[in-house]
Amino acid sequence: MEVLISAVLGEIVSRTISVVVEKCREQMIAKEQTATEEDLQRLHQLLLRISAIVEEAEGRCITNRGMIRQVSMMIIQLFRGYYLLDSFKSTRKKTDDEEVSGSLFAQSKFNPAKRFRRLSSYTQNYSMVVGRGSYKELKQFILVLESMVADLKEFAIFLMSYPRMYRQPYGSYLILDKFMFGRQMEREQAIGFLLQPEPPGGGNLGVLPIVGPGLIGKSTLVEHVCDDERVRNHFSLILRYRENDLKDEIPTTFRDHCVIKHQNSASNEERSLVVIELLGDVDEGAWKRLLQTSERCMANGSKIIITSRSEKMASVGTTRAIKLSCLSKEAFWYFFKMLVFGSTDPEEHPKLTSIAMELAVEMCGSFIFAYVAATLLRANPSVQFWSRVLRQAREFTQKNNLVLGEYHEDHMSRYGWGIAETQRGHEDRELFLIHHSHQKGPAAHSEVPRITMVNLLSGTWSPMPRGKFEVLSWRSLIPPYYSYVYSCELVQNKNTKT
Repeated sequence: MEVLISAVLGEIVSRTISVVVEKCREQMIAKEQTATEEDLQRLHQLLLRISAIVEEAEGRCITNRGMIRQVSMMIIQLFRGYYLLDSFKSTRKKTDDEEVSGSLFAQSKFNPAKRFRRLSSYTQNYSMVVGRGSYKELKQFILVLESMVADLKEFAIFLMSYPRMYRQPYGSYLILDKFMFGRQMEREQAIGFLLQPEPPGGGNLGVLPIVGPGLIGKSTLVEHVCDDERVRNHFSLILRYRENDLKDEIPTTFRDHCVIKHQNSASNEERSLVVIELLGDVDEGAWKRLLQTSERCMANGSKIIITSRSEKMASVGTTRAIKLSCLSKEAFWYFFKMLVFGSTDPEEHPKLTSIAMELAVEMCGSFIFAYVAATLLRANPSVQFWSRVLRQAREFTQKNNLVLGEYHEDHMSRYGWGIAETQRGHEDRELFLIHHSHQKGPAAHSEVPRITMVNLLSGTWSPMPRGKFEVLSWRSLIPPYYSYVYSCELVQNKNTKT
């Protein structure tokens, strides 16, 4: 009898302790959720205020380098803030779904051990929304933004003293695929160098190197700089060198290999701007000869922009080189999110947002990858399809041994994604091997292939090409309006299932 009473009392005490612990944890979770929700709302308000200042700054002709750096810092924090905001919201939604799913399979809600384990699991999941220390990171970041916003009054006063641009910049967030994203500060840096007067009789020709990997946006940046009204009014002539190498070039034939991009006949100045786009290093002897001749023939104040994939070219400049690299993960996510969702609020589709965030990581900063994937996702806004695209993107990374964060375009002759399953549901799929890529200017648009990368990936092109063939990966809608073409070949893949 005593044993029975002892067992009953033990069970009562155990259940009482379990109930008390559960209530304490529920209160703790409720407080964390309330505090986090308030922090996220505060973060969103701060981001809106900073976004308004950034948008106003991008429409002004800012010449002060300090203000340009300050705007650049605001843009970096803006992207970081939206990334943090989306991370919290999408991962929290995923955690809530997992909790609901887990509760459906709970066998007994009266088992205190099971209740404790289930609650403990939820607490751990919720406290790891975007990693350990995420709450602390969120609060610290809010303090940083609040300090930044507190200093915006003085900045706004200085900002109003700068004139507006002659025309709306491409940086209008209403049409994302028709403006240059994420390079506004580099553009202002280049324009500032071009407009900077040279000392009279100095004899040195200003040279600005722009270096970065292939397909990172060097030509796009230069095109936007040359199209700026301030630059066109400053130079009477803008020339572009047509070749990719200066090795066999001599000063007497250099001018014949240039095309006129812009000519300002109304200008009283004779300043010229020459744009040279190279693939690799420059021949040192040819460069010295060209530079000496140019200094003798070109008027004071003339400038040269030289672009290359080789970082060694940074040493030929008379000013600090502009080094283009992949966007930060926060900036790239903002770019990809706007491509995929457009005017749709991502908060209305938390599951899709979570998948899109994971997919953005797999892209390693590739603009072309982003445009192709966004076109695919917009055509079929379902969780099942988006999950499948994510699996294929991960398969792409594994097959090509890419490390996350490594730029895709440095890997030529690589595997592409798997061709979409047929209606018959065959397990054997075909992959396409990308041998090399090249770009065509607007004059050659009629020569680009009709089949696109989206056609290939979605299986909407019939009949499917055989052997080696070319495919249009993406056609840019902004200057210089390049079409990017891949040379491909289909290969069998019998061991992969989608």
